[in-house]
Amino acid sequence: MTVERVAIVTGAGRGIGAAVADELAGRGYRLAVLSPSGAPGAVRAHGAVGIAGSVTNPADLAAVVDAALGRFGRIDAVVNSTGHPARGRLLELTDADWLAGLNLLLLNVVRMARLVTPVFLNQGRGSIVNVSTFSAFEPSAAFPVSSTLRAALGSFAKLYADEYAPHGIRDRTPDPDGPSGHAWRDRPDGGLPRGGRCRLHHRSKRPRGRRPHPVGLNTPSGSSALTMYWPASTISEIFKSTHRLART
Repeated sequence: MTVERVAIVTGAGRGIGAAVADELAGRGYRLAVLSPSGAPGAVRAHGAVGIAGSVTNPADLAAVVDAALGRFGRIDAVVNSTGHPARGRLLELTDADWLAGLNLLLLNVVRMARLVTPVFLNQGRGSIVNVSTFSAFEPSAAFPVSSTLRAALGSFAKLYADEYAPHGIRDRTPDPDGPSGHAWRDRPDGGLPRGGRCRLHHRSKRPRGRRPHPVGLNTPSGSSALTMYWPASTISEIFKSTHRLART
């Protein structure tokens, strides 16, 4: 069975990942989702293919890719959303903390790219969005592992985009402003916390003739928000927003 648009969303059990899954489904995407819980909400609400697993496990990443191809016959977009690494004082974090963060924040994206890039090349197009954090742009002492490794994630995304943009493949790494892991509460104006914005950590290339699409994204409760360049060239916007976007 082949359908028009298919997306893989990791970390889809809650937070930004769940919100992304909801909005994509509302725009006609069929979904394959990965989370420790199997993202039952997305499975029930949207008929998603749910895989219970971790982005730190290469076999689980392969399983969600295989599930998407087996059910839908194609993959058009991947949204890499994940949890949070260990926190602590810079030199009190252990080697195990840093290695766990590497698997959670960087190697998961590298491994997913290895899996889906041959699919994208065969299709002649595809998109990857890596949800990052504000501290990738300006490191925060409160989040040493996240700041360091998500800066590395931005570099990987830039290198990937440079290499694969000529093949119709895009890669974006939005850095939502505000403390990572802290819910953004409802505001009367529907916007981010004061001064909040989203940066693209690197100016990345895109296929010629295609324009990025700035959108705002909220969960139904407004507890999570994200402004990003969305992967789908067929979508002008997913959720109306007055959120500001800064390109760096």
